[in-house]
Amino acid sequence: MPESVFLHGRTVRLEPLAERHIEALAAASAEDRSSYTFTPVPHGAEATAQYVADALAAQRAGRALPFATVRASDGLVVGSTRFCELDYWQGPVIWPPAPRGPVGDPLTAVPDAVEIGATWLSPAAQGTGINTEAKLLMLRHAFGTWGVRRVSMRADARNSRSRAAIEGLGAMLDGVHRAHTAASTAWSGARPSTRSWTRSGLPPAPGWSSGCTRHRAGSPSCAR
Repeated sequence: MPESVFLHGRTVRLEPLAERHIEALAAASAEDRSSYTFTPVPHGAEATAQYVADALAAQRAGRALPFATVRASDGLVVGSTRFCELDYWQGPVIWPPAPRGPVGDPLTAVPDAVEIGATWLSPAAQGTGINTEAKLLMLRHAFGTWGVRRVSMRADARNSRSRAAIEGLGAMLDGVHRAHTAASTAWSGARPSTRSWTRSGLPPAPGWSSGCTRHRAGSPSCAR
């Protein structure tokens, strides 16, 4: 599975998701939940613990790399995001095409294509630039460190705010999947027959840095 890393920016720090983040994530998700119509966000300590457990299980399987989203100014955990749908193109061609786990040693495998998703922020962190910089940090890591061929991002077709944010990153529309999945109205409930937009990101422009740095997980220089 890909190596866990800390990604640092001016306004945000992405830390490898861990059990120690459960309490802070539960607090962040307990604020006004009216903006979570299209996004599954855990509600309560028990649901948040399961949310983290599921994310870490996906990471061990080589299918995801989850982060806690931390506000750089005060160290407050304000949400979560992750690399998901990690796709490895090594090995024989399979049909029908579908994301699959790494071929060979999962501890050293690097994905060829990824999706950035499962992103949510507390209301206080929305509209502050944290989400944009977090996405730029992840895009830079995916293209610059992993050397992936494609980064995808999805948003419900009705979620104009998320679609505009994706467009603002310079992503290109690949298509619309009708009735692709269900949009959660709460962590335990969902609406049927939603639409999802699938967009693929482009490699960052030369010299693009966004003031960000990366460190291996556990590096003393990253411990805060």
